[in-house]
Amino acid sequence: MTWSEMQPLLSQASWDTLYMVGWATLIAVVGGLPLGILLVLTDRGGLLQNVVANKVIGQVVNVGRSLPFIILMVALMGFTRSLTGTTIGREAAIVPLAVGAIPFFARLVETAVREVDGGLVEAVQSMGGNTWTVVRKVLVPESLPSLISSTTTTIVALIGYSAMAGTVGAGGLGDIAIRYGYQRFETQLMWITVAILAVVISLIQFAGDYAARALHGRGGHSGPAPRLRLLRAEPEPARADVSKAA
Repeated sequence: MTWSEMQPLLSQASWDTLYMVGWATLIAVVGGLPLGILLVLTDRGGLLQNVVANKVIGQVVNVGRSLPFIILMVALMGFTRSLTGTTIGREAAIVPLAVGAIPFFARLVETAVREVDGGLVEAVQSMGGNTWTVVRKVLVPESLPSLISSTTTTIVALIGYSAMAGTVGAGGLGDIAIRYGYQRFETQLMWITVAILAVVISLIQFAGDYAARALHGRGGHSGPAPRLRLLRAEPEPARADVSKAA
């Protein structure tokens, strides 16, 4: 296969991959961000402490993360058809991609939010701030560098998932690698596809790391803190009177 024959295939496949990953990332952020924050708020010592709700949300997230993506695609075929009218193509692939990414991103959000300094939360509460104010003014802004890194990790994972989705007719670079590189023994095309994926992932990782470092340098991250210190301060131990002891 000549380059003139490969170029249109690779161009369309690259656009399909970016289309699938872009929409799936957007849905994952919209769905995973509140889930991750709820996992923190409903935990023991949280502002919305509710052990039952926390366990239910945690189990849903764990089940979603435990399913291999290929199995998830097959399991969601009926749901995908009801939403898109088909189970083949890039629009259909967005559904399992997003469903698989939401619990993955939620756990990353939970980890990022737990690192916020509890003193900032207490300061907002002392000024009369409610739970929504704490989330909007402290938890999200202070964890933003980590959230950017989490989004980058999610995008990279989705690119890998989209390549696997190509094995069942989802389109994209994975579909090109399977149909032409593997089934038709176009080894050169397959390696070009691999190179394109590597370049795209490297660029996304570089951009995400740069954005996270820039936000961190501007004070967007308050540093790690103990798990329960995030939402409820621990009482300080009584200090000995040094002057009396002397």
